[in-house]
Amino acid sequence: MLDNDSLNTGFRSLEFDLPSALLAALVDLFESMDMGELKLDRTNEIPNAQGVYQLFHEDKLVYVGKTDAEAGLRQRLSRHASTILSRHKLDVADMHFKAVQVLVFSAMDLEAALIQHYREQHQNPAWNGSGFGSNDPGRERDTTALREDGFDANYPINIDIGSGDLTNEEPISAWQLLTTLRSSLSYTLRFSREASAKKELTQAIIELPEDARTVRQILEYVASKLPQGWQFTKLPGRVIAYREEVDNYPGGEVIARS
Repeated sequence: MLDNDSLNTGFRSLEFDLPSALLAALVDLFESMDMGELKLDRTNEIPNAQGVYQLFHEDKLVYVGKTDAEAGLRQRLSRHASTILSRHKLDVADMHFKAVQVLVFSAMDLEAALIQHYREQHQNPAWNGSGFGSNDPGRERDTTALREDGFDANYPINIDIGSGDLTNEEPISAWQLLTTLRSSLSYTLRFSREASAKKELTQAIIELPEDARTVRQILEYVASKLPQGWQFTKLPGRVIAYREEVDNYPGGEVIARS
């Protein structure tokens, strides 16, 4: 039988806390970094890689996010930059970011760990859990009252700005135009996809006038070409279009009716 000295010869055990070490390294790295401007010409230079990032509004940490290899840092940060441009009460000059590509595999949730760390340090990233960066909540949430501290309530969408790269050189159906417009926006544009509604949208042919350049102008013109009964409504965080006549959406504004 081996005594303790013999057992310890050539053998040791090591317990390494990888999640804690990785978190500490990230916190130190973020602290040492300078912030970059959250503008598309800057975010487009970032690798579309797996990692974590921080957003700052007026130099205050407001959001912590993570990415994976499919929707990497470039894609996520560029999406956020576009979101800022389309919101009232937000100035792109006040927005900055820090991003770190993480070249290590770990089962830990880096986003949750970083959020918890900053909250413990009394640096609560206020936009986390506020609806910022969320996908379309769906039709059933359109009539739900807004949270007063939510992102959409504080920074509603601005539909009186340009529609991005949308052009209409030749007449196309309202369905095609709305589909194209939806892909160019940084917020949700949702319209009825029922068979009868799609038929009406497909049959309506749109040739945009040259002066229809903002999102509002485009949707007003589309509504004027649809059969009676359509309503386009701006909610604080999205635009919806259905065959209806509803005036009581929380925070809603009727853009146009056909």
